[in-house]
Amino acid sequence: MLEHLRAMVVFVRVTEHGSVRGAARALGLSPSVVSHHLASLETHVGAPLLYRTTRRLSLTAAGETLVPHAREVARSAVAGLDAVLATSRAPTGHLTVTAPAFLVGAGLGAEIAAFVESHPKVRLTLGFGDSPRDLLEGGFDVALRAGALKDSSLVTRGLAQMRRALVASPRYLRGRRELREPDELAEVDYVRLASRPAEIALLDPRSDRRVSVRPRSRLAVDDAGAIRALALAGVGVATLPYALVRADLTEGSLVRLLPRWELPQVPVFALWPRTTQRSALTARFVEFIAPRVARVLGEGGGPA
Repeated sequence: MLEHLRAMVVFVRVTEHGSVRGAARALGLSPSVVSHHLASLETHVGAPLLYRTTRRLSLTAAGETLVPHAREVARSAVAGLDAVLATSRAPTGHLTVTAPAFLVGAGLGAEIAAFVESHPKVRLTLGFGDSPRDLLEGGFDVALRAGALKDSSLVTRGLAQMRRALVASPRYLRGRRELREPDELAEVDYVRLASRPAEIALLDPRSDRRVSVRPRSRLAVDDAGAIRALALAGVGVATLPYALVRADLTEGSLVRLLPRWELPQVPVFALWPRTTQRSALTARFVEFIAPRVARVLGEGGGPA
């Protein structure tokens, strides 16, 4: 069986390069050894796999049937080796990563620093921003992203569920009547993330009742850290990751509004192209960062 598996990989390379000599050069074998593997495989299946002419090779009916399965054997072998190398050998290379800026403010910056320190042969280029960036057009190898996904062609891995809080500063609330029901949010000034709609969705966990309110929104910002700063300055009400504002809530510089209601949690994902040429390095980074994203957002916690 082992000999046949080796012959199948050789067969795939011959079909890719269009000649025995081309496959031999790619595999580091002599043409006679490549021809031997092909003959052995044809003997095993009991049918010719290639039409041989002086100019080119073409697949027979048996070859057409076998080639997709042989390609899968070769692909699986490469993927398996990459997976092992990702965990058994110190990775090297350059990785470009894009992530929401709020994750740095929530504590992920220290975790990324730990990755750099523990992988001295890896270079990272980081792009931070709370408005989604196109992974392929931006030339990124990996993206960490919060919210609904539209990139169906990408590989995805769920990392965490992010809790959020509806907050305002005591300065903004001073002189205003206490908010008791969601529809009263229509009367407040809402500082929103520019990439999100000017709408606040709320859930009553006791009754599973869901409501949606459109407050006044004259200020849209593309960075959650800047929204936090504006909320602290008393500009208006904001919805922010709980991990980003937990210290502010503890200190009282921000106050949670409508505590009986919850904001729907937002999923956080890792995404990367299916055809990445840095599969081992990508796998190592995602495996490293996944539990740390969950821990950072988990430590941020949120109201039970």
